[in-house]
Amino acid sequence: MISRRNFILTTGLATTAVLASPSFAFYMNKKEIGLQLYTLREELPKDVKGTLEKVAKAGYTTVETYGFSVKDRFWGLTPKELKKILDANGLKAVSGHYNLGDFLYDGNTTELIAAIEAAKILKSEFLTVPWVDEPFRRNIEDYKKIVARINEASNNVQKAGLKLAYHNHDFEFQKHDGITGFEILLKETDKDLVFFELDLYWVVHSGNDPLQLFKENPGRFKMWHVKDKDKNNNDLNTEVGSGTIDFKPLFAADKTIGNGSFLCRARK
Repeated sequence: MISRRNFILTTGLATTAVLASPSFAFYMNKKEIGLQLYTLREELPKDVKGTLEKVAKAGYTTVETYGFSVKDRFWGLTPKELKKILDANGLKAVSGHYNLGDFLYDGNTTELIAAIEAAKILKSEFLTVPWVDEPFRRNIEDYKKIVARINEASNNVQKAGLKLAYHNHDFEFQKHDGITGFEILLKETDKDLVFFELDLYWVVHSGNDPLQLFKENPGRFKMWHVKDKDKNNNDLNTEVGSGTIDFKPLFAADKTIGNGSFLCRARK
């Protein structure tokens, strides 16, 4: 994988030094390495066109978007305008992180409908739920409500020709009456319609074993986020290969357990 230092030097994005390692995307079906654009969250809103040109110049062909909203769209660009820039640079947005909080918490479909339309215009494969706010994940009943919303959303997403995915942090692995939120999400979402973007760093950070999750849930983890765990600070992530996580058995397991693609990113 390209290193953070080489990425910065190659693209001229010197100000990204304030970030951790770049987010890489590796699309297993096509063996393509790409980038989670959240890595460039300080740069992208300032100059979308120029930043994406540098992403392509660094050799990426696959990206994962973030930051869309009905109000601000993609950093002021419509999905069609962003698609034009991606196409001009040979970039494909395989997935996107879309804030569906209004739908997950209140059932308001405005953002969900807009997100589906945006993902369709970008010709993405996955529409990914990136986060659940703390007040809505405090107990088992909260997670069951989120699961019900996710199942409902997955039907709408499927009808649009997309797949719904859920991206984890570490809070999903907290236990509530002996069961974790992640167990509820895995067991009670429709396995044919709801997939997961497993963030390996957060799984390890929570004290769990990704290999065990792979074995227990074959085929559910269509995407991965891959970032390493800092050797000196347990609460920081770092470049893949420079931390404490042994990725070799994880990558090897993907070939035998039937997970699809994985996306690697730096922070959060």
